[in-house]
Amino acid sequence: MAKLGEGDKRWIVEDRPDGTNVHNWHWAETDCLDWSKKFLSNLLSNKTLLSGEGNFYIKTKKIEKLEGEAYVNIRKGKIIPGYELNLVLSYEAEAKDSDGNSVILSTEGSVEVPYISDENAGEDPEIRITIKDDGPIGRRLKEAFIAKGKPLVFEKIREFVDAMAKGGPAKDDLEVKKVSAKKPASGSAAASNNNAANNSGSSAKESKKKVEKRKEGFKTITMSEKFSCRARDLYEILMDENRWKGFTQSNARINKEVGGEFSIFDGSVTGKNVELQEGKLIVQQWRFGSWPDGVVSTVRLTFDEPESGVTVVKLTHTDVPEEDRYGNATVVENTERGWRDLIFHKIRAVFGFGI
Repeated sequence: MAKLGEGDKRWIVEDRPDGTNVHNWHWAETDCLDWSKKFLSNLLSNKTLLSGEGNFYIKTKKIEKLEGEAYVNIRKGKIIPGYELNLVLSYEAEAKDSDGNSVILSTEGSVEVPYISDENAGEDPEIRITIKDDGPIGRRLKEAFIAKGKPLVFEKIREFVDAMAKGGPAKDDLEVKKVSAKKPASGSAAASNNNAANNSGSSAKESKKKVEKRKEGFKTITMSEKFSCRARDLYEILMDENRWKGFTQSNARINKEVGGEFSIFDGSVTGKNVELQEGKLIVQQWRFGSWPDGVVSTVRLTFDEPESGVTVVKLTHTDVPEEDRYGNATVVENTERGWRDLIFHKIRAVFGFGI
């Protein structure tokens, strides 16, 4: 990222007069929250864990809550899932006497998985298990659920993570496209195509290599930063034109509406708001002027306030090209440094000095 005020021409955005989406680089996002609720409900609801073993009867009931966000970005066949979910599952537990005839305790409990995230896709998430009756038998029922139910919850969450990695609800559309692309032509046209394919095998291989190379030329930047401020204040400083000018000491134009466009760092970066939730979420398209034509990245900022006056911001910046239009291979490094030094550290200085 160029230093502010230098006016480096490589960072000037060059608008295309024809507005063409070159090489179809723009991504398509599918909202997966409703699909996630149905998917996880099918996996976790009404599952029997114990049916008389030790005179205990434990069964999951239903998903009481699934809040947060879940989406899948697909561009040129590349799947980029994103999700941050809070799940609450209820269960019922019953204990009978030694003869198995009389019920000595019937109670309920809940399972909370507060943070199911794509950032921790390879790890078992934190889990909290509670029960309404905290007496001796209730505690034994809770321990029985931990032994039987906890592994089940982790197993089903892993199935959800795998399904999201394959495209979630957008998977079917991808499969249809693949089948259509492979559908052979009929009659003489098919024979002609087969002959052409046989005669140009090496060319096809070269073409495949080039496509794979293009897909491999992008990186994802992730960061997590903590600030001594309220989440809504941090959200506002990033979305307010005058405040952005103040802490970056550069010109900026920012539209606060979904679909609104922005220009920051004296026009070096332009983009559009994709999704906004005040104090919680910013999703934007970002483009640097030095990038190859048509290349647009996705910036996702989530705001979490674990305690009053403390905010944790998580950044995911996807589809950052490894090289700019001039062949310089420092784009990812410079972009990461720009986020750290020109944005996060300067915001922290603002709040640190009480401005």
